[in-house]
Amino acid sequence: MDIEFKKLAEIKKSDIIELMNNPLVRRQMPLLKGDFNELVCDKFIVAKEQLWAEHGYGPWAFTINDKFVGWGGLQPENGEADLALVLHPDYWGIGKVLYKEIIRRAFGEMGLTSITVLFPPTRTRTKGLLRLGFKEDKEFEIENERFIRYRLEKPVRNKW
Repeated sequence: MDIEFKKLAEIKKSDIIELMNNPLVRRQMPLLKGDFNELVCDKFIVAKEQLWAEHGYGPWAFTINDKFVGWGGLQPENGEADLALVLHPDYWGIGKVLYKEIIRRAFGEMGLTSITVLFPPTRTRTKGLLRLGFKEDKEFEIENERFIRYRLEKPVRNKW
């Protein structure tokens, strides 16, 4: 299995649009409102690439054997490096492999001391997140939507 981290701009827009309009994906993303069409996709890609230009990090597109399976990584959110993983439901099982590589880069190459994850309160299955070492940190609102922030501190020893 050949997993690659690529730029979102390298992915066919139709593949991104299909992912972002998938009902199971949308259910997990309360900030995703309206139809994710080509115009929205263009703005999305520009915004994500701008994060790389301004902060030196941002989300990647993930491919497995050259097939786009989702996007994610670290992106700045309220002064924190926030982890996002948006995968097509057919590939939800690969999330742990991608997560480990993102964590390795975050605490290794990037030298971060902690990362965060934002979950809407509707995502009640958090045991897996807690098992990974994340701890509930704070609640706040983004665009009139409530989120719970979880934080993972850099481990003393390399666990990734």
